[in-house]
Amino acid sequence: MDFALATELYPEDYWYRSDTYLSADPELDLIQVIQQLHGSLDPRTVFACFGKIVGQHLPIKGLQLTLDQQKFVWGRHYGIELQRTIADKQDLFNMTYQLTVPLSNIQMVTLSRFESMLIQPLNNALKYQSMSKQAMFDSLTGLGNRHYYHQAIGTALARTNRHQGKVSLVVIDLDKFKQLNDIYGHKAGDFVLVGFAELINEAIRNTDQAFRIGGDEFVIITQGDTQAAEIVCQRIIDMMPKHAQLTEYDIKCSLGIAEAIPEQHADNLYDRADKAMYAAKAAGRNCYRINKG
Repeated sequence: MDFALATELYPEDYWYRSDTYLSADPELDLIQVIQQLHGSLDPRTVFACFGKIVGQHLPIKGLQLTLDQQKFVWGRHYGIELQRTIADKQDLFNMTYQLTVPLSNIQMVTLSRFESMLIQPLNNALKYQSMSKQAMFDSLTGLGNRHYYHQAIGTALARTNRHQGKVSLVVIDLDKFKQLNDIYGHKAGDFVLVGFAELINEAIRNTDQAFRIGGDEFVIITQGDTQAAEIVCQRIIDMMPKHAQLTEYDIKCSLGIAEAIPEQHADNLYDRADKAMYAAKAAGRNCYRINKG
């Protein structure tokens, strides 16, 4: 779940005496409000901007919105609770506000005006976020895709070159996966791939990143040296017999490890880990090997 926290957490900075709250202020620049809300394609930023705006003009000190698996939160969350539904022809947002004092009828009108301006920019940001996710993640397994991997490994190697920690790459290949597809069909193959991706997510640490870059080929960017990568690899091997989606088809894997060396190109690091993976296959599969070259 993505908890979207605003950068402006404390709207008390914008609170004034209750008689100075904006009600139907003719000087309210609605164009400026709309421009501010459309100023970002990050839904968290759009929501934070909306919170800041209503916090400036109304006795609102916090708000939250839950959409699918995303929860957006701004401000403090105690006080008088107000539930509101923001809707147009296609969209429905259930918003919860936290108030310092109840809103007057005129203030409710002002809030409705602000809410009507939120739907389009928030929807635009949510759609952009969805498209960005589709461009970066494998649609079947939910792991990062090849494009995302190239970005991530470049960032990891740049950090290593600045002497900000070590990084190792793990290349993984499912053993005899082609035979599984030939015998049981691609649906069974997809079933196994999804199960193996779930296993990887369980096995890696929060600092590691996992990707599916080919049919049955996976890579893990591990923060640390080969010993850190070995722990992850051994954990994967140990977990496989306990995973029903894999034991059903007797699936195993071969893994190769390579630790990045200074100024090493990403392709060279991958080639070293890939060679180690093939060494694991030659050693009998269901194991890992390390390329120290």
